[in-house]
Amino acid sequence: MLILLPPSETKRPGGDGPPWRADSVRFGGLSAERERVIDALVALSAEEHTAARVLKLSERQRSEITVNAALRSSPTLPAADRYTGVLFDALDAPSLDASARQWLASHVAIHSAPFGIVGALDPLPAYRLGAGIRVPGLPSMRSVWADAVGAAIAAASPSFVLDLRSEAYAALGPVPIGIPHAYVRVVSEGPDGAVRALNHFNKHAKGELVRRLALTRPVVTDTAALMRWAQDEEIVLRPSAVGELELVVPSITR
Repeated sequence: MLILLPPSETKRPGGDGPPWRADSVRFGGLSAERERVIDALVALSAEEHTAARVLKLSERQRSEITVNAALRSSPTLPAADRYTGVLFDALDAPSLDASARQWLASHVAIHSAPFGIVGALDPLPAYRLGAGIRVPGLPSMRSVWADAVGAAIAAASPSFVLDLRSEAYAALGPVPIGIPHAYVRVVSEGPDGAVRALNHFNKHAKGELVRRLALTRPVVTDTAALMRWAQDEEIVLRPSAVGELELVVPSITR
């Protein structure tokens, strides 16, 4: 199984790993696209006013331009440790034991705008770039990544893909036709049976789901196996639309 996560806008600064190199991360078929985006971000950082406008930064956020300028020389952290925010705080990868972290490394990929998909423990520098940003000198992020990420997923030959990305990041690399996969939506079901989509708790529930998977490390090769595991763990995971699963969160958490 390959689990796809979105990134987070918020990240831990610094790190103790060596500077990023193309050969230090998984999915090596994306190296050309990674180099292209990083080169464009570093070049953009030379023009502070332009960079602030393109990246939609406030005056308080302008230090992010310096962060991007140092993409090739700044220290790294494992990707799952780099990201913070609701999903990654719920996952809490730094607190997992060695076996659970190794499971993350083997089964989880995080999809970012500068790097495409990378392994959960691949080293990443801090950066600032979202899925909807158009960097000068590049086409849209979708044009850069969609075909390349799809090819990288196919090359990994996963038996099953669990897609926990936001719709914006799923559009940057759709799972290829022919690879069994399920896209997860988080919902709450009230006492009256009414189903409501969630926002904040959407991310929290996804982080908790991946943490539980890392702690229990089931063998999942298809949707049926995932749903059997969820039932054993008392997690409500059910089919909804074709190719989609609903992760049901108790209404009291809304």
